Amino acid sequence: MPELPEVETVRAGLSRLIIGKNIISVDFDTPKSFPNTQTDIDAFLLNTHFISARRRGKVLMLDLSSGYSLMIHLKMTGQLVYRGEESFGAGHPNDSLIGELPDKSTRVTLKFAQGGVLFFNDQRKFGWARLLPTAIISKEPFMMKLGPEPLEDSFTYDRFISQLKRRQNTTIKAALLDQTVLAGIGNIYADESLFAAKIHPQSIVKCVPQAKLRLLHSAIKEILLFSIEKGGSTDRNYVNAEGKRGSYIDFAKVFRKENMPCPVCQHEIIKLRVAGRGTHVCKYCQKLYKEKIK
Repeated sequence: MPELPEVETVRAGLSRLIIGKNIISVDFDTPKSFPNTQTDIDAFLLNTHFISARRRGKVLMLDLSSGYSLMIHLKMTGQLVYRGEESFGAGHPNDSLIGELPDKSTRVTLKFAQGGVLFFNDQRKFGWARLLPTAIISKEPFMMKLGPEPLEDSFTYDRFISQLKRRQNTTIKAALLDQTVLAGIGNIYADESLFAAKIHPQSIVKCVPQAKLRLLHSAIKEILLFSIEKGGSTDRNYVNAEGKRGSYIDFAKVFRKENMPCPVCQHEIIKLRVAGRGTHVCKYCQKLYKEKIK
């Protein structure tokens, strides 16, 4: 599933290409992918135009001039593909990014008065595009549960600690993956941030020294910003808003580097299972904290 940097890269691409475009038609194949009534589609989607593209955690919000927004979650195999004066593909990198569209994976098709078409493709039908009043999106139960955005100025060290206390008896990796603790962090950036802070992923939150947590707070921001600069990661199945594979994985220190030498100490990076996810760690550089520091 895409993480914060990948979705932010998509947001930037959409913001550049579809803002101001008037929607003249919409087609969809299943209510599961496009759970909206025809009444709402006619009143709030057709004959409106996009005014902004936003992101909250791993979710995209395309705001419309009608006061509604398309709230989109790509999930595992979703794609957003624009064909017009220029083309881009964003999402799972199968042939739909470059092939003839619509195809058998196309769930939603939006056509614009200025020319151009936006396709939402999703092979496994886990993703969705919901039409909602813009004003209530932040009050949706799903959105209200999300933790703070790690790249906002309000994500201070004190706020970080306050959020971690919600999961103080779990492993630090489980806490980072919990979207109610912090929005947008997934497996890649949890592993990379913990390595940068020299914290073993199996460490118990309440046992990690404050000095290490300060390092982790800084590392999360720095690594996310660096990944956005590099267009996100491919994570084997993700590409950026121009259809080019993100390059962050080329710079990753531990993620998918098992059996390779640690870039710091040269000991072998190992792969464990933590919080139900494959986890990459250097047990020599990353200290395991399981007893409360006095």
